[in-house]
Amino acid sequence: MKASRPARRAFLVVHVSASACWLGLTLGLFALGVTAGTTGSAVTVEASVRAMKLFADWLLIPVAVLTFLSGLALSLGTPWGLARHRWVWTKFWLTLATLTATVLALRPGVNSAVAAVTAGGPLPDTGDVLFGPVVSLTAYVFMTVISVLKPWGPTRRGRRLRTAAHEQAAAGQPAGQASGPVRAPGPAVPAK
Repeated sequence: MKASRPARRAFLVVHVSASACWLGLTLGLFALGVTAGTTGSAVTVEASVRAMKLFADWLLIPVAVLTFLSGLALSLGTPWGLARHRWVWTKFWLTLATLTATVLALRPGVNSAVAAVTAGGPLPDTGDVLFGPVVSLTAYVFMTVISVLKPWGPTRRGRRLRTAAHEQAAAGQPAGQASGPVRAPGPAVPAK
């Protein structure tokens, strides 16, 4: 179902804002992880991993879920569709994978580091506090690049829908009349 222009704009603003927040939080986690892994001060290590826990427990999950849901709504409510273009499909799966990794790997790694450090021990493994942010940061930068460049063209489904729309138009039938709504890809950014 195609969303109205104001709804598309609202979803776009929410999605871009949430994505930027997720990227910023991950960059902050990376900086804190580097600090925890490279400092010689036990107080700084503890402060860094506690701050990471605060980000991971209170901010990452809501921002990640908002990014995922707003992206899903945006793709389903616009001509880009969810499975019509490879760049959208790739972003969907990468967002789902990073959301899952945040819940199942990043947060537990940060929590185990905090438990070890607050118990008076050293940071168990720098990888616990660095690996998740590095992987996430790489994925988010990649998703930002493909959002801007929109590479690879349509998926097989997208090509089928485009061909069906062209055939219906050639037959004098309005697009989507016989097989449901078919939307051609629109501009990268909605017109103002």
